[in-house]
Amino acid sequence: MESIYLICIGILFIIAVFDLMVGVSNDAVNFLQSAIGSKAASFRTILIIAAIGIFIGASLSNGMMDIARHGIYQPQYFYFDEIMCILLAVMLTDVILLDVFNSLGLPTSTTVSMVFELLGGTFALALIKIYQSDGVYGLGELINTDKALSVIVAIFVSVAIAFFFGIVIQYLVRLLFKFNYTQQLKRYGAVFGGLAITAILYFILFQGLKGSSLMTADKQQFIQNNTFAIMSICFVASTVIMFILQLFKVNVLKIVVMVGTFALALAFAGNDLVNFIGVPLAGYSAYTDFAANANGLTADSYLMTSLCSSAQTPIGFLIAAGVIMVIVLFTSKKAHKVVQTSIALSRQNAGNEGFGTSPIARQLVRISLNVGNAVTKITPAPVKRWVASRFDNSDAIIADGAAFDLVRAAVNLVLSSLLIALGTSLKLPLSTTYVTFMVAMGSSLADRAWGRESAVFRITGVISVIGGWFVTAGAAFLSCFVIALILYYGGFVATFILTAIILFIIVRSQLSFNKKVHDESESTAQIVLNNQDADEALPLMRRYSSEEYANFFDWCTDIYNRTIDGFLHDNSRLLRKTYNEVKTERQVLHIVRRIGTIGLSQMKERDWVEKGLYLQQGNEIALDIYHAMKRMVEPTFEHIDNNFEPIDKAQADSFTETSDRIVSFLALCKKAIEEKDENNVLIYNEGNNIIRNISNIKRDEMRHLRETSVSKKADMVFLSILQESQNIVAFSINLLKVSSKFQKA
Repeated sequence: MESIYLICIGILFIIAVFDLMVGVSNDAVNFLQSAIGSKAASFRTILIIAAIGIFIGASLSNGMMDIARHGIYQPQYFYFDEIMCILLAVMLTDVILLDVFNSLGLPTSTTVSMVFELLGGTFALALIKIYQSDGVYGLGELINTDKALSVIVAIFVSVAIAFFFGIVIQYLVRLLFKFNYTQQLKRYGAVFGGLAITAILYFILFQGLKGSSLMTADKQQFIQNNTFAIMSICFVASTVIMFILQLFKVNVLKIVVMVGTFALALAFAGNDLVNFIGVPLAGYSAYTDFAANANGLTADSYLMTSLCSSAQTPIGFLIAAGVIMVIVLFTSKKAHKVVQTSIALSRQNAGNEGFGTSPIARQLVRISLNVGNAVTKITPAPVKRWVASRFDNSDAIIADGAAFDLVRAAVNLVLSSLLIALGTSLKLPLSTTYVTFMVAMGSSLADRAWGRESAVFRITGVISVIGGWFVTAGAAFLSCFVIALILYYGGFVATFILTAIILFIIVRSQLSFNKKVHDESESTAQIVLNNQDADEALPLMRRYSSEEYANFFDWCTDIYNRTIDGFLHDNSRLLRKTYNEVKTERQVLHIVRRIGTIGLSQMKERDWVEKGLYLQQGNEIALDIYHAMKRMVEPTFEHIDNNFEPIDKAQADSFTETSDRIVSFLALCKKAIEEKDENNVLIYNEGNNIIRNISNIKRDEMRHLRETSVSKKADMVFLSILQESQNIVAFSINLLKVSSKFQKA
């Protein structure tokens, strides 16, 4: 029997490796976002500094993994097999849950996920124990609910506080430094750098090294007793160093950003390591205790009182975890995607937004505009002019390709460090993810990065991320609850099957994600967004528009064919699917238009004037075609879905040949776009012939409508189809002409 449980311990550690991989991929946003977003150094340099912080933090951790040992459940009431069931359920749930968030590119809290997984698994086993003991045990005896409640409260507190202080501090710092901070940095840079480095060192001492093996009780007491003196010495020394660096023309803001990145990476590895290896180490400790002290007791009769004591983790496990985390940091594409989500929501300039809009976001923007207008009216004119001059970003110092400047990056890191350190000193279980993300969002709002053109998208993105945090808690609890029940009643067979299934899902997810990233990185849209060369802008936009218009004509061909087929053959299922696809295509067209605007802004002025109008017209015509498709599909679907009378056979036969010609015509348009064929006279003639043919059918239909009273509703829908078919063909001819002009040299 012991050998079976030894295999389970092996499974725990195997899953722990995957959990480290997906966990680091998600939490990398905490310490990489500011440095990468501001381009404080090369991407490789940033990763190296973060990797050093991660490895040191992991290696110096003293292995205080108590939350996984007795933070949620009361181990003295649980048997060895029950503890193993809970721990296996937690790991199986955690690795799949975090991978889902990584694939979506959304940052979430690994602390919250682990706590609620432990709570869900424990709750499942607690219910079983209460039932089996006929009420001898109570839920309060078996579960430590205080910990879970403190995490829930911390979600609300940390989100609100971090966002508020992110706005206030960034606003004040921007008033001091402006966007063109050259002169201000010469005057105040040394003092600002000294304050920032002091705050970061305070964070390292009270948070980053809090659980370190170097930080003994005596040292902690000494630091607490002499905090003011230590920080004063640090401030003076760091200010002097910053002043000397300025004399050598070193940008002190870059030093602050890189030191802050190191500090957050150190704290992440030193304190959040429990979220990834705490559970398997608790299982390993339980197994060694059972193997050594069971004295003939079986796994379902040996109580795990030993887990009530604190853990002492061998240094080998910590170093191995540090090595894995560093490797993942350099190789994980999902980590980079999660980081890009945070950067995109906080970048200074508008661009291709990764999120759509929502009613809540639109209402919040409207309220903010009204409040802003009211404040503007009562603000004296001199004050408004002075503030406007401080926030003038026309000559902002932002590195090429950076999302924001070094001033905001420094504020993000320093403020995040201070808030996390403050929460730790007050014994509040703040989430590193929540604090760093919301500080970044608050500072971007204060920096006026959320303009009227982008605010609704940014707010929708923030709401999506915050909503994901709450989903994490619920999904973690419910998933682990179910998996724990399956493992308890399914035994070792269920354990092996679930493990195999989840590992297969993770591997398949990674392969699928890698392919998707490869395809996206090679897509013309991505090349357009990353392009910095004005000479390449026009060729890139020609290639991009050609691809997108060809795809659009392909979509039109398919949608038109299915709409006519569904209407003539009374197929409501086909029309419902078509109707849903039409609704989603609008978002695709808006993305095409936004990327087109970005691409045009990259062109030389001559290219913009001569060619930009054609591209803008083409995008508008494509939207006209879409609306014509929508006006055709909506009444058609409604008519068939309500089981109204179809058109008679004679009407259907009169239009079948024409509809086939329209489908063929749209396919020809796609081919002409793909081949960049400038001689499209035959296609134009075919389109005009189709338009004349539809006009004849419309006249016949009007006579039919006057003479018959069989199905007026069907006749009206048929007339709508005829009219929109004419519009689609006419707009398609225009799009083909405009596209041809844009492609000409």
